[in-house]
Amino acid sequence: MALLRHLRLCLCFCLPLLLPPPAVPAPAPAPAPRTDWAACRSLSRELSRLVATLKEPHRVLEETHLSEEDPKNWPPRIRCSDACDPSTLDTNNTRCLQRILQGLQHYRDLLGSDIFVARRLPRLEAALDQLLGLVQQEHGRPPRHPMAPSEAWAHPLLQRLALQRLQSFTAIMSRVFTHSASPH
Repeated sequence: MALLRHLRLCLCFCLPLLLPPPAVPAPAPAPAPRTDWAACRSLSRELSRLVATLKEPHRVLEETHLSEEDPKNWPPRIRCSDACDPSTLDTNNTRCLQRILQGLQHYRDLLGSDIFVARRLPRLEAALDQLLGLVQQEHGRPPRHPMAPSEAWAHPLLQRLALQRLQSFTAIMSRVFTHSASPH
């Protein structure tokens, strides 16, 4: 009888050691940083204003409308399929913000390329960097694509084309941020 009692005591103490430990609830994941829509709205407006105030250094190009031969070398454009329309933005803005991030990164890379080596635009670069930083908080950094070197004679034309495209891009991007920053 003493042996049976001793065996029970041993099982009572040893059995918990043989069983897996009780499940400890995992800590709740830290919430992902949220997009600061009001700051994005403000910065996108500033970016639009800066692009609009740039003066063309080559007056002959002021009346020139340029289009590229190879559209795959130019930035992602915000399209209807990017879900940047107001009804979709209210429910899921991920795809739209990823497209905006791709475009911002492209223009930032472009402004840092050889095309703008003789015409640096530090205020524009700084505004792009700030806006990139805000959008990247939630969506990470998109892959960078180095710009292929270009001929020096083409730089003024490529600058003009890049800045025209940036102006169009910032106009649409500003609408997205303005809608998302307004209370619904």
